[in-house]
Amino acid sequence: MATDQKMQQAVAPASSNYKGFVAGVFSGIAKLSVGHPFDTIKVRLQTTDATRFSGPLQCVAQTLRHEGVRGLYKGATPPLVGWIFMDSLMLGSLTIYRRLLAEHLFVPKLPLTTVPNNSSPYNPVAHLPSFGHGIAGVMAGSTVSFIAAPVEHVKARLQIQYAAHKAERLYSGPIDCVRKIYGAHGVRGVYKGLGATLIFRSFFFFWWGSYDILSRLLHERTSLSAPAVNFWAGGLSAQMFWLTSYPSDVVKQRIMTDPMGGKLKDGTPQFKNWWEAARAVYREGGAKGYWRGFIPCFLRAFPANAMALVAFEGVMRALP
Repeated sequence: MATDQKMQQAVAPASSNYKGFVAGVFSGIAKLSVGHPFDTIKVRLQTTDATRFSGPLQCVAQTLRHEGVRGLYKGATPPLVGWIFMDSLMLGSLTIYRRLLAEHLFVPKLPLTTVPNNSSPYNPVAHLPSFGHGIAGVMAGSTVSFIAAPVEHVKARLQIQYAAHKAERLYSGPIDCVRKIYGAHGVRGVYKGLGATLIFRSFFFFWWGSYDILSRLLHERTSLSAPAVNFWAGGLSAQMFWLTSYPSDVVKQRIMTDPMGGKLKDGTPQFKNWWEAARAVYREGGAKGYWRGFIPCFLRAFPANAMALVAFEGVMRALP
């Protein structure tokens, strides 16, 4: 997840932009190292029959017993590689959208005495309301979806391969997965689930809106340092995001792991559109079906983002 320090870095002078890029790489590595095992369990619970695993603990136990620790990191390469581009695009577009909204839509009515001068530059984003931050989040989420969709699609298909030996799997790795999907279904096949990704990331409204609200409250009502405020606001807003978006993520994962058929010969497709997948989830598990796998996801949100922040700040301090 992005942090306040990251957003500040995004608007820093061009001469120091390399720091944010390098630190973002280490942030992504830390986030993936902590969070990917939780994500693997989440995806497996979301996409398998309820009779296969009684819950997250049994899913973890069976994965470790049959596939070892490496089984928890299946599909880790696509998000690790993609995160560099996703994080860069997310932060860059979020900064631009926040500035455009602040300058053209949420323009503050300031008295003439507050007109800025050269010694005190005016920052319109400082006056952007939480609602505006939420809208910027939706716009940035939509932008990054065009990179996130194929990355998450490949990751999900690799994560649901249960065979311990590569020879028994349809895909030997991410490159092989992309090659086979593209060969059978073209670009459209690689981007399977793009619509569901756009729906899922529209809930960035609650992430960035709540992040701004929490940051303001913690600054005003506590004596926490700025890094501590960013830590708590970032972790709590990430959990707010998942509380609101999780059902749409379940539907997205079902679409991305649905057999594609045709030359791929991986089975018969089950869903023609988002609504069919959503109805299937309800038909198979009722309302609870939309929350299957939620516990590992919710537990992942805070520590993964906390570690990403620690890594980001440490690298930023170390770079010259």
